[in-house]
Amino acid sequence: MTQLNRRHFLKTLGAGGLLLMSGIPARSWGASANVVIIGGGTGGATAAKYLKLADPGINVTLIERNPYYYTCYMSNEVLGGGRTLDSLRFGYAGLQKRGVNVVQAEVTAIDADARVVKTSAGDFSYDRCIVSPGIDYRYETIEGYSAEVTQDIPHAWKAGEQTTLLRSQLEAMPNGGTYVLVAPPNPYRCPPAPYERASQVASYFKQHKPNSKVLILDPKSSFAKQPLFMEGWMKLYGYGSNDAMLDWVSGGENAVVRLDAASKTVTTAGGESVAADVLNIVPAQKAGVLAFSAGLTDASGWCPVALSSFESTLHPNIHVIGDACTANPLPKSGFAANSEAKACALAVAALLNGREPGRTSFSNGCYSLVGDDYAISIVGIYRLSSDGKSIEAVPDSGGMSPLAAADEERLIDVQYAYSWYNNFTQDVFF
Repeated sequence: MTQLNRRHFLKTLGAGGLLLMSGIPARSWGASANVVIIGGGTGGATAAKYLKLADPGINVTLIERNPYYYTCYMSNEVLGGGRTLDSLRFGYAGLQKRGVNVVQAEVTAIDADARVVKTSAGDFSYDRCIVSPGIDYRYETIEGYSAEVTQDIPHAWKAGEQTTLLRSQLEAMPNGGTYVLVAPPNPYRCPPAPYERASQVASYFKQHKPNSKVLILDPKSSFAKQPLFMEGWMKLYGYGSNDAMLDWVSGGENAVVRLDAASKTVTTAGGESVAADVLNIVPAQKAGVLAFSAGLTDASGWCPVALSSFESTLHPNIHVIGDACTANPLPKSGFAANSEAKACALAVAALLNGREPGRTSFSNGCYSLVGDDYAISIVGIYRLSSDGKSIEAVPDSGGMSPLAAADEERLIDVQYAYSWYNNFTQDVFF
C-alpha cells in the first residue's frame, strides 16, 4: 500500500468507515431480544451503538460503573504536557440518544445458566451478553510490586488518576534525574504505547529538563514499529550516542523481577540494580477481573472466543470483545476493539434473528507521537478465514510510515493523528 493510500485509509477508518459495516442500512428485523453489554470502554460503547444500528428493535442495555470513560489512546500526551486529562473524557449521552439504556452500576456476577447479569442496581436478564472487561495486571510477576504500591509507583496503563500521578512526578523530578520505564512482556494492551510514552517523556525533558534521562527496561528483544521509533529517537533524542537522552535496554536478562519501593530501585533477571527518580512499572497483563469471576478465561489468562461471532467457547450466549479476548493476530488496541465490536454487533443481530454470522473484515490503525512535530503510523487489514476458525492478514494490504521521511511527512502524520482521534471517538461515543 502506498503512503498516500495508507493515509487515506487511516482517515477513512477514523471516520467510522469500517469495511464490514459499509452499505448496511439501519433496519429492524423484528427482534425484541435483550442484549446486555458490560463495560463502557471503546469495545462496549461501539458494540452498543452498532447493535442499535444493525437492528433498532433489539433492546440494548450498557452497564458501566463510571460516569465517564478516559481514552488510553492519546493519554501519553498528558505525560508529555501536550494534552489535558479532561480532553480524553467521554460520556454516554450520545449512546442514550440512539436508544441505548445506559446503567451506571457495578457488575457483581454473571449467571450464565440463568442468563442474568447481577449488578449493584439490580438484575438484568439477557438473550445475549457482550462483555468488554478490559485488562488487569499480574503484579505477582515482580516481587515487591502490588496494586497498593501503584499509589506511589504508578503503571498509568489506564487513563485517569494514575496518569495525573505520573505527570505530577515528572514535573517534580529535578533536572538531571532519571525516568525509568519498565515495559511489559507480551501480550499487553497497545503494543507501541510504552515506546510512545518514553518518547513523550523525552520530549518533555528536552524542553524543560534537558539534563534528564529516559531509560526503558524491556524483557522483549523487539517491539512494534521499532525501526521507526529508533529513527525518531536518533533524530530527536540522540539515541545511540554517548549523550543520548533516551536509552532502550532489552532482552530477558533485563526483565525486572524485583522492586524495592522505598528506594525506587528495581532488580533485573541478570542481577543488575537500577535506581530511578521517577519509576513507572507497567506489569504483565491478563483479562479483566470480571472475565475471571465469570469463568470466561482459560489457562492463558485471556478469553477464548469463536472468531466468527466473538462468542465465548466456554459459556454460550456470552460474547467477549476487546483487550480481554484472544483474537490473534489482531493486537490488543482500542482500534482493534472497535473493529471487533462492530463484527460482534453484526453477529449478535444475525443470531437473534435466526441467521448465521457472515464472514467479516477487521482493521487496526495506530498513530504514535514521537515528538511535537513527529508522528509515525501503521495500519493492518484482516479477515476471517474461509473456515471461520482464524483471522488472517489480507495480503498486500496495510502499511507503515516510511523510513527516512521528510520532516513535513512526520508533521502531516501528527495532524492526521489528531484528526483520527476526533473522528474515532465520534464513531465510538456518539
